Amino acid sequence: MTKHRGFPGGMPGTGVQFTIRRANPKGVTPIKALPRKARPGSKEHRIDAAFLHALWHHFGSEPFERGNLDAARLNLLFGREVVPVEKDFDPMSYEALLRIDERVARQNFPESFDDVFEV
Repeated sequence: MTKHRGFPGGMPGTGVQFTIRRANPKGVTPIKALPRKARPGSKEHRIDAAFLHALWHHFGSEPFERGNLDAARLNLLFGREVVPVEKDFDPMSYEALLRIDERVARQNFPESFDDVFEV
């Protein structure tokens, strides 16, 4: 499992993690699109925006490996702001390639593309 060095471990003051420390010995948590109920301005929306900000400023528009990124966080963006790179995407693989759909992400989370994200 690729560990994304320099990627934030979570959102300060919330207890929400953005990365995992080690592979799950019981099996990989699958990546799947989950419904997002967070409304703009809510705490949940800010957490999603902060995670997307970290993804954008770490990877930009380039494809990236799932690696140690937290599945729960990815699932809330998957299929919208974060999409698979390959047609034969394996949701159970730590090596699966993803990318940010910049057009959708900028529409849904414009604050994530600012140079500084205030927590």
